[in-house]
Amino acid sequence: MEVLHAWVINLDRAQERLARISARLAALGLPWSRLAAVDARNLTPEQLAALDVAGYRRKHGKEPLLAELGCYLSHWEVMRAFLASPAQYAVIFEDDSRLGDDLPAVLRGLVEHAGDWDVVKLSGVHSGTPVPVLELDAGHRLAVMLTRCTGASAYVVNRRAAAAFAEGLLPMSLPYDHICDQGWRFDLKVRIVTPTPCVHDDRTESTIGAPPARERNFHWTRRLSTFRYRIGNECRRFAYGLGQLLRAKFG
Repeated sequence: MEVLHAWVINLDRAQERLARISARLAALGLPWSRLAAVDARNLTPEQLAALDVAGYRRKHGKEPLLAELGCYLSHWEVMRAFLASPAQYAVIFEDDSRLGDDLPAVLRGLVEHAGDWDVVKLSGVHSGTPVPVLELDAGHRLAVMLTRCTGASAYVVNRRAAAAFAEGLLPMSLPYDHICDQGWRFDLKVRIVTPTPCVHDDRTESTIGAPPARERNFHWTRRLSTFRYRIGNECRRFAYGLGQLLRAKFG
């Protein structure tokens, strides 16, 4: 799989995480590079200007965290690093992702079926209500999602998707994992592997450091725009997923 390369997003101060995932990648035989994560403690004025505070409040119903901005910009930087490389496909990991033994076989299947996707989630926080469209190997299938599936700890992109993200992600008005699967926004084929070969390690303390959502959420009277946005977004998601499913099934 010389055409495929992995990137690990890792803060300079998170050396234990890097050691853990680098050992796992070596065991799986996957070529990879480290991407120094954007540290929220040292944001530049230009990086701070990439945050659309008003848009975030309106769409997400809470105050943004600088650590979220750092995460968002880190994924954006990965796209640029990938586009500057000779690789055709990038596997992107946050350093707290747990990688299954079946990951190499899944990646081989994705390369073999490269015309059927632009972005593929390898992990997810919500199910996404996946509807399989093709078999990747004996145990995994590529699926279209009809509902929300957050999380961006492990996923694959091709160069078309990376170019669309590099061009269209900024400014930030939502957390990264709420926007990277909006295939209708970027005109991309977004898929998920089911069952997922990777999982987000919720046993490892997050570097975002966010308080519980109920403590961050605005009062419901300040969240009316958020409710409107989410209803519209989920309607678009379902319509997009249904369209993608019909195209995958019937061409």
